[in-house]
Amino acid sequence: MHSQDTPSAWFIRHAALIQPAACVLDLACGHGRHTRFFATRGARVTAVDRDQTALQSLSAIGGVTTECRDLEGDAWPYAVGSFDAIVVCNYLWRPTLASLLATIKPGGVLLYETFMDGNERYGKPSRPDFLLRSNELLKLTQDAFCVVAYVEGDELDAGGQPFALKQKIAAIKR
Repeated sequence: MHSQDTPSAWFIRHAALIQPAACVLDLACGHGRHTRFFATRGARVTAVDRDQTALQSLSAIGGVTTECRDLEGDAWPYAVGSFDAIVVCNYLWRPTLASLLATIKPGGVLLYETFMDGNERYGKPSRPDFLLRSNELLKLTQDAFCVVAYVEGDELDAGGQPFALKQKIAAIKR
């Protein structure tokens, strides 16, 4: 589990892949735990979420631009190759995945962590539309990215008990 303020351990582990002055898109950023993390490392972060209230606290952070967008209703707004890195945590909207990957510049980084099939045994999300299929992130990135690290499986809490089923990838675009 995570607090609203603590960045994902996966993102912390692979943060060094993203250059300090990189232009980073934090997609479906929520209250901005990853926006804050990468901004403190010197990145210029575009924080995107559909919840304007969640974005309000981020607008005062240096190097952060906020955008209130309905990621599931609006057309993909970003040009090919417009970001050095994209980070996504606990969000999946398949219709935009190809566009999302194309938005990363060559040499850029994808850090992605979200729920997968089987998570329904732990609770939400449980709809197949919001759960990755086995090896889905690997298959999506295999042609255009060099995979640095990939895992799928149970997430464990501090007591060693499983609480979610996730996929995580760190990859560099060729």
